[in-house]
Amino acid sequence: MKENVTSNVGFTCAYTPLALIDAAGFAPYRILPLGSSPELAGRILHDNLCPHIKRILDRALGHDLPALAGVVFLNSCDAMRRLSDAWRAVRPGDRMVLIDLPAIPGETAVPYFARELSRLADVLSEWRGEPVSQKTIGESIERYNEAANLFATLRERLRNGGASGGAARLQALYNRAVTHPLNETCAMLKIAAGEPLSHSIDNSGVPIFAFGNVLPDPEAFELFETCGAKIVEADFCTGAREFAPLEITGPGDILTRLARGTLSRPRCARMIKPDKPGGIAEEVLERALACNARGVIACAAKFCDPYIARIPGVKELLREAGIPLLQIEGDCTMRSFGQHRTRIEAFAEMLRR
Repeated sequence: MKENVTSNVGFTCAYTPLALIDAAGFAPYRILPLGSSPELAGRILHDNLCPHIKRILDRALGHDLPALAGVVFLNSCDAMRRLSDAWRAVRPGDRMVLIDLPAIPGETAVPYFARELSRLADVLSEWRGEPVSQKTIGESIERYNEAANLFATLRERLRNGGASGGAARLQALYNRAVTHPLNETCAMLKIAAGEPLSHSIDNSGVPIFAFGNVLPDPEAFELFETCGAKIVEADFCTGAREFAPLEITGPGDILTRLARGTLSRPRCARMIKPDKPGGIAEEVLERALACNARGVIACAAKFCDPYIARIPGVKELLREAGIPLLQIEGDCTMRSFGQHRTRIEAFAEMLRR
């Protein structure tokens, strides 16, 4: 018999298989590092730990969360693993599960990750009180791909200068999409994609490609605009990476194909391709050229070793291509981000010359 459970299941990483959570009858709820919760995580976690993780824990400590049927953590980095440990300490009554995420994408990692997804499906079935069917998983993947395609339409508008509200509105749509049920997300995106192109948008800003780990606050994108930097394309774990289409082709059952599709999506810096250790730099350059960006802004949370270690290589490759890069580090608050206003203004002014 199905339990009477809360519909939201929390998650914290863009590699979380949202379609699997949706197929189990839950609404995935991303715990974004937003809000005004008091900074309390420092009492439990080390000061020099990823601020993304600490802001999430601040929300838990500040009771700034909806009711959750459970929380899905991915062992995507050591900081995320520490978050799962801290969560167990501060919210011992929560149901939670930690899923391993391979660090090397590719076919050899697919069977292992598929077994982890099978374990997650079993846990979600236990939380829900009924099994997750392969048919339902396939249907959820199709609907998430529909949402991904709608977001692709909105990103195309942004690149072409006809998106009302610019990058700030697009980020607000991403935030709503990961905190509301999938059916509401698709309905919302269809309305946004059906709006007429705006011809009154100020396109005087310098076209910029922005990338990094997390940048969920729409106000940050508004700040870029006021500094003269027009974000025409962005690649963040709190944005486009969460809604890249899932290619579920190849052999195996639906969980094997979901594992393959998830590992094949645009990757963050913690994913390593042994045959192309500098591949992140090449991918950034390709994206910047594709959107005709005059410059690139790299936004990394402080103490995020995977990104901070790779940005010098990205900067060097961009320099060879004649594309300047500005690196920004912050603590996932607008207070921190706003301190870079003068640097962003100077960067945009330099690119105009």
